[in-house]
Amino acid sequence: MDDPKTLVSTDWLAAHLADPDLRVIDASLHMPQAGRDGRAEYEAGHIPGARFFDIDAISDKRSELPHMAPPPELFISRMRAMGIGDGHQVVVYDNSAIRSAARVWWLFRLMGKTDIAVLDGGFAKWQAEGREIEDMAPIMRDRHMTVQRQAGLVRDVTQVASAAKLRDHEIIDARAPERFRGDAPEPREGLRAGHIPGARNVPFGTLFNEDGTMKSPDALRRIFEAAGVDLGRPAITTCGSGITAAVLSLALERIGHRNHALYDGSWAEWGAYSDLKIATGDA
Repeated sequence: MDDPKTLVSTDWLAAHLADPDLRVIDASLHMPQAGRDGRAEYEAGHIPGARFFDIDAISDKRSELPHMAPPPELFISRMRAMGIGDGHQVVVYDNSAIRSAARVWWLFRLMGKTDIAVLDGGFAKWQAEGREIEDMAPIMRDRHMTVQRQAGLVRDVTQVASAAKLRDHEIIDARAPERFRGDAPEPREGLRAGHIPGARNVPFGTLFNEDGTMKSPDALRRIFEAAGVDLGRPAITTCGSGITAAVLSLALERIGHRNHALYDGSWAEWGAYSDLKIATGDA
């Protein structure tokens, strides 16, 4: 079911593409080992009118951690320059194996902007259906934007350490099982292998159908429950560096779980500090 605050279909976007207050964002981000350039691919072809959202550039440069959430003033200035502001319905998509559009969905929500949805199936589905693409940059006119940062949607390392100790939250890790268990090395140098004690593993890729669309809310709920997640408790999502954790956040929102936050530093932070406890294996 189409929901302009979480997920919309390619049919929905095609029907609304000419709406004057619709803005489309390409948020494709690729892991370094993929050897792909999101901006270059955007310039070669994108959904008509789409703007490119550079997740690494629109981040907190004061932090040594990768693509941390930007300060509100940077977010505002970049969105205004992209012609995105108050009163706009935003649809964000990607053409990425790490489903990076969900990260931008979460960033908008962090800034208090809820009229944003992820395109179900992304650019790959749009292309597969033979829909229009273009290689021209859109005309962008400055649009006023106000934000109200929602601190409850993000957690720092101290808060996550407390949650892990008290076991008063469900910590849900989106990484692949072998990384969660500590059986495979981390792609970033210097990080220990394993997971936050007490965390549950819901690999983000399990939340999608073969065509790249997200599974139904009932199916999503079953996946979380099968992983041992108590959906009656508040949740903290985590991953390698805060990108695929947002996929879990989107899925939780889709099933009506409203009490969830994202650990922005994720394993890039937790795995780097020897004074933080880690667990290995399945539990």
